Amino acid sequence: MTTLLLVRHGETDWNAARRIQGSTDIPLNETGRAQARETAEILRVRFAGLAPVVVSSDLSRASETAEIIAEALGVEGPRTYPQLRERAYGVAEGLSIEEYLAQYGTFDRENVPGAETTGELRDRAVAGIRRVVRDARRTHAPLDVPVIAVAHGAFIGQLIRHASGDTLPLPGERLANASTHEFHLERDRLTVRAYAAVPIA
Repeated sequence: MTTLLLVRHGETDWNAARRIQGSTDIPLNETGRAQARETAEILRVRFAGLAPVVVSSDLSRASETAEIIAEALGVEGPRTYPQLRERAYGVAEGLSIEEYLAQYGTFDRENVPGAETTGELRDRAVAGIRRVVRDARRTHAPLDVPVIAVAHGAFIGQLIRHASGDTLPLPGERLANASTHEFHLERDRLTVRAYAAVPIA
């Protein structure tokens, strides 16, 4: 059984401005870097004496967060996986939440041209995480080392939904920047052990 921590990347200027990022490659801002350092210190204490595998999405806001974490843990820098990218939001990327609601009426990504559907995101997220853990197990066998994967809010939320039978996160919750969420992967079965959510503003 592999312990898997999913970490949401730190804040970006588009997060702060409440703009939809999706697959657009927006870098961390200084607040995001500070958040990443705070999370990295928590993980350094938790995994003292261990050497977790650190991986990330290939988008810069995730890979830089992962680099900060890897440096704090004293482990090799992150291997990046395109499969861990944020949900693609099609033509809605770059819109503010207010612009989105004015244009599409409800916050339902399924009605946005070019956006990844919920089913497509879930299939990609589950397959991507299984690949990450499989690669870590292959590299470190016979040890089953913890894996820290830095990804994105909608991506992690879909994994939580998959692992909880669509009961979590609860209505009115969101996943904060630099928050951590713990899963176990036994064979191919993903279970959520803990997640950190805050109220939707």
